[in-house]
Amino acid sequence: MNERRQRIDDPERLKSDIHDWALELGFQQVGVSDIDLAQAESRLQEWLSANFHGRMDYMSRHGTMRSRPEELVPGTLRIISVRMDYLPQSQEAAIALLDHERHAYVSRYALGRDYHKVLRGRLRTLARRIESSVGQFGYRVFVDSAPVLEKAIAEKAGLGWIGKHTNLINRDAGSWFFLGELYTDLPLPTDAAERSHCGTCRACIDVCPTGAIVGPYKLDARRCISYLTIELKESIPTEFRKAIGNRVYGCDDCQLFCPWNKFAQQSTESDFAPRHDLDDADLVALFEWDEATWLQRTEGSAIRRIGYERWLRNIAVALGNAESTAEVIAALNKRSDSDSKLVAEHVTWALAQHE
Repeated sequence: MNERRQRIDDPERLKSDIHDWALELGFQQVGVSDIDLAQAESRLQEWLSANFHGRMDYMSRHGTMRSRPEELVPGTLRIISVRMDYLPQSQEAAIALLDHERHAYVSRYALGRDYHKVLRGRLRTLARRIESSVGQFGYRVFVDSAPVLEKAIAEKAGLGWIGKHTNLINRDAGSWFFLGELYTDLPLPTDAAERSHCGTCRACIDVCPTGAIVGPYKLDARRCISYLTIELKESIPTEFRKAIGNRVYGCDDCQLFCPWNKFAQQSTESDFAPRHDLDDADLVALFEWDEATWLQRTEGSAIRRIGYERWLRNIAVALGNAESTAEVIAALNKRSDSDSKLVAEHVTWALAQHE
């Protein structure tokens, strides 16, 4: 007990131990921030006022709880922020797949096991390690869940800066990583916030297929392919369907062409390795999956969140943008009378592209 008390009384030592434990658990970096997110709150309110969140009502549902951690978890003093690299293959291979005439593009983060499960489990283990050292303490684990401003927190914790595409960038590791948080009542020393190093670069703005990055650090989610293929539950607006190309789940263009990602390293985490050849899958083959096959092959995957119907919707759009072959047209015709009005509508659009 004296040893535990000593570690609480020596927060620098405890923080150093937390750093070492986090690295042992497979995180590439860990930092600590305070809970003052006033600047981030202001940016969030501007973004919401512009209706850039589209149908993502959950972004405004919780009031100030998202930007005031002590409202979400009373007693919170500090936030331990971690990052874990996930790039499963070379960026060159991913770039070569963009707008492919026959194959699908799935956002690299979704090729392997659902990252929520991977990071949440590691963070809980980290919390138990801390508890074994200092005794019971107040904490709560978050991984892209609940109302948490994870990128603003990570920026304050020194893990990187929010780039013009609104993703977090680390100057030594690029942006191919997941974030997780441990809200805690431990009075840990904080890290210095990172400053922006985007300079005059506008690569992400210029490369965005749908012009979703409407200005530096301003993302209109309503135009973003990740929003259109994942978050949006209704029909994809026709004005964006051609620009979507072969992207059937998410989009990585702004990361693939960011100069800072020349420093990115491929992940060694087996959980993030591609499953069922989704890193280079044939569009027609994917469109032929029945629901049972889809459920089996997306088990434990983040792709599950969109459901089978939206999966078919997205692939129909990609097939509309694919090479006009007898195989593509036959695959679309097979689903032209789908029981799903959503799927049938997008199939009709896709067939019209091949007339």
